[in-house]
Amino acid sequence: MHECAACGLFQHVPALKPGHVLTCARCGETMGRQRKTSEIGGPLAFCLSSLALYIVLLVSPLMTLNVYGRENMVSLMSGPVEMARQGFGAIAILVALASVLMPGIVLVCMALILYGASRVEMPLWVRPLMAWYERLRPWSMIEVYVIGVLVAYTKLVDLALVTLQPGVFLLGALMVLMAAMDSTFDAEMIWRHRSVAPRHGLGVYRAAAGRPMPPEKHMLSCHACGLTFVARSSVNDESDMGDCPRCGQILRRRKRNSLQAAMCFLIAAFIFYIPANLLPVMAFVKMGHGQPSTIISGVIQLWEANLYFLALLVLFASITVPVLKVILLALMMACECRGKATLASLRRLTRLYKVVVFIGRWSMIDVFMISILAAVVRFGFMASVMAELGVVFFAMVVVLTIFAADLYDPRRMWDAAGYNQEVLDFSRKGGEAGTSELQDMEPEKA
Repeated sequence: MHECAACGLFQHVPALKPGHVLTCARCGETMGRQRKTSEIGGPLAFCLSSLALYIVLLVSPLMTLNVYGRENMVSLMSGPVEMARQGFGAIAILVALASVLMPGIVLVCMALILYGASRVEMPLWVRPLMAWYERLRPWSMIEVYVIGVLVAYTKLVDLALVTLQPGVFLLGALMVLMAAMDSTFDAEMIWRHRSVAPRHGLGVYRAAAGRPMPPEKHMLSCHACGLTFVARSSVNDESDMGDCPRCGQILRRRKRNSLQAAMCFLIAAFIFYIPANLLPVMAFVKMGHGQPSTIISGVIQLWEANLYFLALLVLFASITVPVLKVILLALMMACECRGKATLASLRRLTRLYKVVVFIGRWSMIDVFMISILAAVVRFGFMASVMAELGVVFFAMVVVLTIFAADLYDPRRMWDAAGYNQEVLDFSRKGGEAGTSELQDMEPEKA
């Protein structure tokens, strides 16, 4: 038995064959995936290789800029250090966290998880660590940083002689290896549990042939590992039901105050978005004269340099994506507040929610690019790049929209529309998750 994290429908889950993907029978979202192999050799090799590259990358230069015989070299840590020196401590912390600290933390977490999984008796700390890995992984933005380096390089080639150093190639290799590590790692290998002792009046639900599904008001599942529980009494949507005995995360039927929290972050992001686009995000100072640049003027410069792909990429990531995230999240919240929606519209909004969560981090391209330019173009009166106040507002927009999407619970839309009333007809009939979808149906009337 599993609950769909997107729409909240409890479904009997069939045993998956290797290479198969489990999708929700109501909203069509992916609920699980069975890798073709559960061996840890592949992800372990990618993980150890990534760790080795990461350690070397910390001390390797990325690029060198030569202006009339004067050279500056930039490394992975140069950007955060320079942003702090210019008085933008919050941006320095954010850049260091996303490009330096988090990649190392998630790689160490994965190495420990794979080590524990290789033991005959898997240690108890592996599953809580796995829950934290999945929570922290989106904040490791090596792939976004690579695009930031590429955009910075295109802006520098017309200014002076730019030499790519080995660190750039190490960075690209690290991006590929981390992607390969995630694609070959079988998370279900960790979540497959043995008998788990019930806690706080909860019992682990185990499906059996012909066994009816308990009333929905007595059921909840862990948001991290998916373990399903049955309570002796009705479960309040936001009450704390203790810790999951498998992964240690707090058990709640729904995210606490999801609508209010997400709305507060979304309103703040919308407010910050206006100065983020009106104020300059950086200034290029040459021979004592500054040339402030906004986000949109940076896009125009890339377009005028015939770098059309990068111009469209930055336009999409820095201008379009934040607007889309605000609009789509606002639509979802309006749908929840209104309390009326068809099954087709809820399916579309649920798929769009997954898109919003995925694309949120890519707006960090401009923040990374500015930190790189500020670190490498440091020639005093001759030439320098200074970060401006606009980058602070823009970084706030990115972080706030990420938090808003993470705090929002898409299952609330389905609750408000009446699709998660106690025991849907579909569930009463013993429906199973699969790749097929239901025909449009209206929620049952109270």
